[in-house]
Amino acid sequence: MTATPTRAPGRHRPGTRGPAARAARRRAVLRWIAVHSLAVAAALFFVLPFVFVVLTSLMSDQQALTRNLVPRTWEWGNYADVFNTPGFLTWWRNTLLYAGLGTVLTVVSSIPVAYALAKFRFRGQRLAMMLVIAMMMLPPQVVVVPMYLFWAKELDLAGSLWPLIVPMAFADAFSVFLLRQFLLTVPDEYLDAARVDGCGELRTLIRIVLPMARPGIAAVALFQFFYAWNDYFGPQIYASEEPGAWTLSYGLESFKGAHHTDWNLTMAATVLVMAPVILVFFFAQKAFVEGVTLTGVKG
Repeated sequence: MTATPTRAPGRHRPGTRGPAARAARRRAVLRWIAVHSLAVAAALFFVLPFVFVVLTSLMSDQQALTRNLVPRTWEWGNYADVFNTPGFLTWWRNTLLYAGLGTVLTVVSSIPVAYALAKFRFRGQRLAMMLVIAMMMLPPQVVVVPMYLFWAKELDLAGSLWPLIVPMAFADAFSVFLLRQFLLTVPDEYLDAARVDGCGELRTLIRIVLPMARPGIAAVALFQFFYAWNDYFGPQIYASEEPGAWTLSYGLESFKGAHHTDWNLTMAATVLVMAPVILVFFFAQKAFVEGVTLTGVKG
């Protein structure tokens, strides 16, 4: 009877350190370099314009018109000059009112509609969903003339932001669609259990659905806040003739016109306009990404 040879401890099987293994390691290293190089290139593509704006905002008036990319002297007083520009703080207040109140109204009005389309079964449900999708595809420029005549001539609200804020209290097609898709992922068993326990539809919505739909609600709120904060078309239509009702997006354009040679101040104003949006997304990106990721495409 012959004894079976045993492999000594610490010895590797033949071929594990051969040419095939080295080639596999080289491919893995090259793949890692390629992926990270593309990631770095993409990051630079998005970051460099913002870096350019920040650096220009810290230059002197004379250097801002040159090819120099780094400030010779760091002019932090440019931001103070922007804040001291007449009307700038008023634009801030108007933008916060428009974006904040508009976001709250949109979310509150869109949740019940999305809940009904997602969890109720009624005649005309498909038609209602088709109308929501049709409204998403309808450009706002198509209805701008009749809407302006209604708000300006009939209600005499031209020169204010109320023609932009009030319609948000009647739901938004995109917000309804996004919330509806998210609510489809909420199991019906939870709702049935709440109804068995005696909860009405309103209480079921508030106590059961809303806590489970927080990521989707956060995504809708951020979308609406970003839209209102950056909106230029709406304030141009309704508030262009009243400087006291201007928002930052529209006021920034006039700021550049008033300081057409002071590019350092224009860039400083641009940074101040972008900073709140960047901060909001930075602190809420987890909920935003989770809400968009979990939003299904169920029909």
